[in-house]
Amino acid sequence: MDAAIDRIMMTYDLLLNRSAAASAEARSKVTDYIKMLIEAGETDPQRLAVCGLTYLRELDGSIDPVKAGYTGL
Repeated sequence: MDAAIDRIMMTYDLLLNRSAAASAEARSKVTDYIKMLIEAGETDPQRLAVCGLTYLRELDGSIDPVKAGYTGL
């Protein structure tokens, strides 16, 4: 689990420039999410990393094109 979380945070930190406090908050949230996935039966570290990164990007709005600033014009 720790390896997947470290991989998620390393990748996420490359995508966004955030403060240490924001990074710590993101780590806490993704840790809880990964624990939930593991309890549900997911064991593949690569899949955990992809799901965790997707979860963080959904939280910060970078997956939503409108929140990312795309207006379609």
